[in-house]
Amino acid sequence: MLKTDSLSVFYSGIHALRGIDIEVPDGKIVTLIGANGAGKSTMLNSVMGLVKASDGKILWNGEDISGRDTKDIVGMGLIMVPEGRRVFPNLTVEENLRLGAYPRSDKAGIKKDKEKCYSLFPRLKERMRQSAGTLSGGEQQMLAVARGLMSSPKILMLDEPSLGLAPIVSAMIFDIIREINSAGTTVLLIEQNARAALEIADYAYVIETGVIAMQDTGKALLNNDGIRKAYLGEA
Repeated sequence: MLKTDSLSVFYSGIHALRGIDIEVPDGKIVTLIGANGAGKSTMLNSVMGLVKASDGKILWNGEDISGRDTKDIVGMGLIMVPEGRRVFPNLTVEENLRLGAYPRSDKAGIKKDKEKCYSLFPRLKERMRQSAGTLSGGEQQMLAVARGLMSSPKILMLDEPSLGLAPIVSAMIFDIIREINSAGTTVLLIEQNARAALEIADYAYVIETGVIAMQDTGKALLNNDGIRKAYLGEA
């Protein structure tokens, strides 16, 4: 289980996270929703060691990983798919996937996971020799998720996976997130599309200006009048 205990982070001179407590139980989908600048991405970056905590702890299966190097955190099975896809544009789809498996040495497992990725994303198999930079936005997002899966994550952290995608492609990405979770991978989802995120989440947190303002099951927050008004665009 991933857990933060009174996590505080200063980022670019701003107190971005203020005593955050969240839990991501094994095998669940947990989502963190909130407005731009609320601290959602800072949360993931701090877990991955890309931004250092100023106070509090980040616990992975009871071990304090605060201050650990990112490469060590990746080696523990915590994998982040960053906002903006960040595929390697001059490399092929196949080469991007191979880079996702860079920390691994189990050749048979890598081959099996690559085929699993192609099964999840048939479009990528059709374009396996195509440069990633020539893919559509939706295809690049599929590749970013697949590359994350090639690292054999124990927990997959997704930062705004639907950002900039057409509704039909966005819906497909959320279906795949559900399928990934059903296969046994824990998911921590950061998402501005609050409705879609809450529909698939077992549990959810609402973050406002660096603090947790509300938390409950995804279903309960979907039916909360305050959440419906503030994040779902309903009167």
